[in-house]
Amino acid sequence: MYGLSMKKLLQGTVWRSTGSWYTVKLSDHRVIECRVPGKFRLQGLPLTNPVAVGDLVQIELETDQKTGVIRQILDRKNYVIRESPRRRLHVHLLASNIDQAVLITTMINPQLKPAFIDRFLLMTQTYRIPTLIVFNKADSYRQRDMEKLIELEEVYQAIGYTILCISAFHPEDICTLKDLLRNKRSLLSGHSGVGKTTLINRLIPGVELKVMPLAKQSGKGRHTTTYAEMYALPFGGEIIDTPGIKNLSFNHLRVQDVQHNFIEIFEHSRDCRFGDCRHKTEPGCAVIKAVESGAIYYRRYQNYLKIIEEIEGQNYWERLENV
Repeated sequence: MYGLSMKKLLQGTVWRSTGSWYTVKLSDHRVIECRVPGKFRLQGLPLTNPVAVGDLVQIELETDQKTGVIRQILDRKNYVIRESPRRRLHVHLLASNIDQAVLITTMINPQLKPAFIDRFLLMTQTYRIPTLIVFNKADSYRQRDMEKLIELEEVYQAIGYTILCISAFHPEDICTLKDLLRNKRSLLSGHSGVGKTTLINRLIPGVELKVMPLAKQSGKGRHTTTYAEMYALPFGGEIIDTPGIKNLSFNHLRVQDVQHNFIEIFEHSRDCRFGDCRHKTEPGCAVIKAVESGAIYYRRYQNYLKIIEEIEGQNYWERLENV
């Protein structure tokens, strides 16, 4: 439990975060705009945003009875964090207390970046959050796109992830997605332009979130979501919509975190000759052998090497001592 207060507190859930104000729905259904006094840390890590959508909090009403102050953040069952894109030594909370994460991506429009999938899975697997990978815009895929998608499906399904290929404009696909979201609290995330907002509009008739076309010159998506917000699903459950993510970095993780949360690398590492093997050039490395034999997808392995190289070059924990 974070924060202390001796005054009478009211309990509620954070449904929206704009950076400076938080929308809290109380247990009696009142909606209160709240602020946060002071600074919070998460397991010693400095935060750019102390409160996440999904947090269960206790607030103190201000004199106008229309606004409040968040005094306590109750223990989280889980959370999703990333390195802050603006403050390199800080981390940013995306959401908390969720049942699953849903990565929305596409093969084209915008073009798929496979490394981003692996980074997203590292972000969620580190905190043991089940993750669904949804390839949207299937109605626009060409033959070579479908061939590549089939290859990716084999890779990720083999290590335990659920893959769904859909079009936001096909009612039967939306019904399939609804079944996977029903009665769960799900974090929806992905690059800008992958159709996340369109999907939300299909899932929640009447919400009418603004949809922006891809930029003509770059072919990349434009941000339509500027802050995290939770929506109730009419068929049961909630979704947390987050701003589009350009990239993911993990200065706050250690090399061991990456090794343990690339699932297939961790499984094969048990047969390495050395217990502290980093699976780079060490003799007797079972992971390298698995890559050479095709048991580990070589691009996943390359992404693993890239991430640990970034972490090793940052000296994050040494620098953090001075923050």
